[in-house]
Amino acid sequence: MVYISPEKLKELKKELEKRKMVLRQKIAKRIQEAQAEGDITENAEYAEAKESQAFNEGRILELESLINNAVLVSKKRKKTDVVTIGSQVIVKDSRGKNFEFTIVGSEDSNPIEGKISNESPLGQAFLNSKKGEEIEVQTPRGKTKYKIINVK
Repeated sequence: MVYISPEKLKELKKELEKRKMVLRQKIAKRIQEAQAEGDITENAEYAEAKESQAFNEGRILELESLINNAVLVSKKRKKTDVVTIGSQVIVKDSRGKNFEFTIVGSEDSNPIEGKISNESPLGQAFLNSKKGEEIEVQTPRGKTKYKIINVK
């Protein structure tokens, strides 16, 4: 199961379509042109084109798997004090500093924007916690305590 936003799912489908319909043909043409040059055993263009083909086909398989196993996460959630995927969580750390995080699937994560993956240590620690609870999580700076101030 892959938790994903509708926007990200649309983006993945667009990438899949491009890889299947555009990149496959471009790579096939490169391979054909490289083969026309003669001996392919020492042909760098041919080797590079085959490598590109393998990468593209691997990414197509990965995208198909992501899309087929996607569980859409809606921004419209039932009002609850329990942290779930899609929740916006306002927390205060042990130093008294406030942070706002949105719990998202791994494909949507972007820590700079405050979007943390449900699979990350911090995301896992917040999941199923309730407003008012304190949690402790191991971070790169050591153990940090967070108090959940609000869940939206």
